[in-house]
Amino acid sequence: ESVTVEHERAAAAAVPGPLDKGCSLRRSLRLPAAAAAAEGMKRPLGRRHGLWFRLRKLIIWLLGMYIAIPFLVKLCPAIQAKLVFLNFVRVPYFIDLKRPQDQGLNHTCNYYLQPEEDVTIGVWHTVPAALWKNARGKDQLWFEEALGSNHPVILYLHGNAGTRGGDHRVELYKVLSSLGYHVVTFDYRGWGDSIGSPSERGMTYDALHVFDWIKARSGDNPVYIWGHSLGTGVATNLVRRLCERETPPDALILESPFTNIREEARSHPFSIYRYFPGFDWFFLDPITTSGIKFANDENVKYISCSLLILHAEDDPVVPFHLGKKLYNIAATSRSFRDYKVQFVPFHTDLGYRHKYIYRSPELPRILR
Repeated sequence: ESVTVEHERAAAAAVPGPLDKGCSLRRSLRLPAAAAAAEGMKRPLGRRHGLWFRLRKLIIWLLGMYIAIPFLVKLCPAIQAKLVFLNFVRVPYFIDLKRPQDQGLNHTCNYYLQPEEDVTIGVWHTVPAALWKNARGKDQLWFEEALGSNHPVILYLHGNAGTRGGDHRVELYKVLSSLGYHVVTFDYRGWGDSIGSPSERGMTYDALHVFDWIKARSGDNPVYIWGHSLGTGVATNLVRRLCERETPPDALILESPFTNIREEARSHPFSIYRYFPGFDWFFLDPITTSGIKFANDENVKYISCSLLILHAEDDPVVPFHLGKKLYNIAATSRSFRDYKVQFVPFHTDLGYRHKYIYRSPELPRILR
């Protein structure tokens, strides 16, 4: 009996009452809810932690690249030369440089000249608007003979990147042609469809070869040299050599010029390293080591012909103050004492920037 009584007491104690049932139910409901809330808090925290980890990893990677690039440029000066020339950037793409008529130049002939062995350069010759109708369907011989007609000739030296078929360049050819000029332009070795490796010496020699080619066919017609941006460096190199051999052009026109390549590189808006410690040693010295100077400020001291400088105040590539500085150097140079030196600025409100001066309605008057 005692065993039975104890068993019944234990069973009674094991059976929960109404109060115990409610507490157990609440506990059973509360525990999953608390677990779910804790899990929900862990997920955003985990996501935030993962996002911060990835962001921190990206920042460290970018910082490492930023620090590594100067050392890479210093060890491989050819990289800096590529960035100066940008000859590997061909814009616009997918145009056939053998067909200038595809760019709206129906009065233009494509030539190929050979300044040196293993070097071939592509040349465009656009005749004055007065000869448009006669030029259609004519061959290279006709165009070469046309250089002897009673019209002045402009040898146009374009800047870095792109080709002789660049949009703003084509528009300038059209403007100059409408003003009665022959326009002869070409791609330096390594640009466009021209064969060879780019260098300052090679670019200057290409320009000299084309100038001599023009003079051999143009007779007594005036020949002007027009350089734009990096092409101003080629232009002053060329004209200095021409003056030294006493065959100067009739005038030199510099559009958006700089003083020298080191000052241009230091002032370039994309030069994110200009405040980097040792900027000159890391970035500018490799340019000089590569044989790239384009010293317009030195060249103008040895040039003896009329000089016209055109520069837009809102130029984002070659700062306006460099063009003004070059003018001040030229204006006080003894080599120009018998020649006219003129600087024409274009106000910021006009929006001509680096390559749209051809849009100026004042350009015909300025050139006259």
